[in-house]
Amino acid sequence: MAAINGGKGGDDALERYILPVLGIASLFAVWALASGSGWVSTKFLPGPGAVLAEIAKLTQEPYAGSLLQTHLLASLQKFLASFVLGAVVGVPLGLLMGRFRPMDKLIGPLFEGLRFIPPIAWVPFSILWLGTGFMAPVLVIFAGVFSSCVVNAYSGAKLADKAVLEAAQTLGAGRWITLTEVLIPAALPQIVAGLRIGAGFGWQSLIGAELIVGSTGLGYLIIQGESNLTSTVVIAGMVAIGVVGAAIDYVMRRIEGRIRRNWGK
Repeated sequence: MAAINGGKGGDDALERYILPVLGIASLFAVWALASGSGWVSTKFLPGPGAVLAEIAKLTQEPYAGSLLQTHLLASLQKFLASFVLGAVVGVPLGLLMGRFRPMDKLIGPLFEGLRFIPPIAWVPFSILWLGTGFMAPVLVIFAGVFSSCVVNAYSGAKLADKAVLEAAQTLGAGRWITLTEVLIPAALPQIVAGLRIGAGFGWQSLIGAELIVGSTGLGYLIIQGESNLTSTVVIAGMVAIGVVGAAIDYVMRRIEGRIRRNWGK
């Protein structure tokens, strides 16, 4: 039995730590080989060392008007504002559509039409309505977050045990109590899954919006690097985007896993 447990512990360590590190190391090795061997010109693909040096430089010297951390903060502010707005609007709407059939019939067709519009397609509309300031990217990110929140909250409401909902109403619970104390806890795993998916779409939508309409942020940093033909800046911005996006997803996965363990049953 001890040998079996030891084997399982070794497998867990392999999957959780060793394989991810090997995957990242392999990526850097191929990258360094492609850049250092001359297969690709360093003008277009600088090596990992050059990019890391550029990242360090960007944290000390302003580029496109700001330091790297200032661009990152600007992107995070827009992302958080949009994510909260998308969740606050999308989750209740999805629950109401899933719980009340007339609401579903009234709003469902309109939502189905809107949710297939890619978030980046809202950029021209956001510029016309909101200009090129802070709110224009917020609208684009909102479009990326909102749909996932609605769809998953709707599914959570549909999957909720109807017998439990009816029992609550039979015991005298009103619609508000049934919604807040029975339906939401039952739908919570699905809601959190939607928030995680929405966070991913929102972060991607943010960068796409900043590439076109932003005057600050990581997307703006990348487009300025491209305009100046500075590939190290472009890749440094991409690395920052990837690392922050992975960190956001990690946090959301941890929250989702904990909620599924506590409320999944």
